[in-house]
Amino acid sequence: MLALTGCATDPAPNEQMRLTERAIAQAHAVGANADEVPELKQAEDKFRRAKANMAEDAFRGARRKSEQAELDARLAEAKVLTEKSQEQVTLLNTRITRLHKQLEAAQ
Repeated sequence: MLALTGCATDPAPNEQMRLTERAIAQAHAVGANADEVPELKQAEDKFRRAKANMAEDAFRGARRKSEQAELDARLAEAKVLTEKSQEQVTLLNTRITRLHKQLEAAQ
C-alpha cells in the first residue's frame, strides 16, 4: 500500500517552474513581445496554468504545463533572435551592394 501512494504523488516541480520563469524572462529580454510573438503568449498562458496547478497541488499537470511553457518561451526567443539576425544580414547585403555600385562608378 505504501508503495502505491509513493508512486501516486509527484513532487512539486519547483525547479522546473524556476526554469520556465527564467526562459520567459529571457525571451522578454531579447525583445519578444506576447502581442507580436504568439509562442511567447502561449508560454505565458501555459505558465499561468502551471501556477494554478501548483496552487491546487496538481504537480504532474504543473510540471507538464511548465515544461511546455519553457519550450514555447525558448522558441519565442529563438524566433526573435533569428529575425534580428536576418535584419542584420539584409542590412549588410544592402551596404555591400551600395559599395559595389560606388566602386563601379569610380572606375
